[in-house]
Amino acid sequence: MSVSIGVDIGGTKIAAGLVDESGVIVERVRKETPARSFDGVVDAIALACTDLVSYARTHGLELVEAVGMGAAGLVDETGAVVRFAPNLGWTEAPLGPRVTLASGLPSIVENDATAAAWGEFRFGAGRGANSLVAVTVGTGIGGGIINAGQPLRGSFGMAAEFGHIVQVPEGRVCGCERRGCWEQYGSGSALLREARDLAHERRSEADILLAMGDGTPEGVTGLHVSNAAAAGDPVALEAFRRIGSALGRGMADLTAILDPDLYVLGGGVSEAGSILLNPVIDSYETSVVARAYRPKARIVLAELSNDAGLIGAADLARALV
Repeated sequence: MSVSIGVDIGGTKIAAGLVDESGVIVERVRKETPARSFDGVVDAIALACTDLVSYARTHGLELVEAVGMGAAGLVDETGAVVRFAPNLGWTEAPLGPRVTLASGLPSIVENDATAAAWGEFRFGAGRGANSLVAVTVGTGIGGGIINAGQPLRGSFGMAAEFGHIVQVPEGRVCGCERRGCWEQYGSGSALLREARDLAHERRSEADILLAMGDGTPEGVTGLHVSNAAAAGDPVALEAFRRIGSALGRGMADLTAILDPDLYVLGGGVSEAGSILLNPVIDSYETSVVARAYRPKARIVLAELSNDAGLIGAADLARALV
């Protein structure tokens, strides 16, 4: 069995694994992410690779000697340098060459959302699609584009930063310092904001939601919103409807540009399932341009969950050898 190494670099942990040619993770290792230390991250990845290479050899696996890494940030067109990764505190970080030097294995870096999109395209919800757009809904909104069977990275490697498309001109201030960005209306952060605001306005309808926290809107967390919505709390359901509507409108705008046949909705917020998916589909179908005359893209939930980026990065690494 042929395996390659995939690495998902998070703000608190580094998940690495051996992935076979059918997208199955046959062995995993986990290392803590050294806080704000680029050299520490390189060393941790190299150690994870050493552990996985040893496992492959011990278990008679045919190792594809390359490493694919997914990082949350702007990655250059060569797949070598992380230009900017705010959650890791990196600028112009030569991650690919440094990991190659430390591990002795050829390495490639990919934006984590693009790696996840590739994983879903090859082995998850996107199997059989031609053109796929993955929309990752977490604290913000990330994304990846697969066009005609290939990742679309852009001329400089930085395509698909969907979260910073302006949806509401002069709207809410975003962390990127612009106003009205999509992720201010359709993300996990937006969900929590909407739920708290609604709980203030409609306290008498938010019994289930408020009881999950300390009884105040300020005590509500994102997990509380998801759990309350699953239990039928009308305020939590309305919060999901609002962010689902914002997501659907944004996806309709992307359709006017990209015309994909499939959207894959992933990220932590998507774990709410149909509670999020149904308002997204409703909003998309009423917002897409020329809706009476064009085929509509399907919108489905991701299948690979938190493993999508690791699996996708490992599969992309196969192209190096």
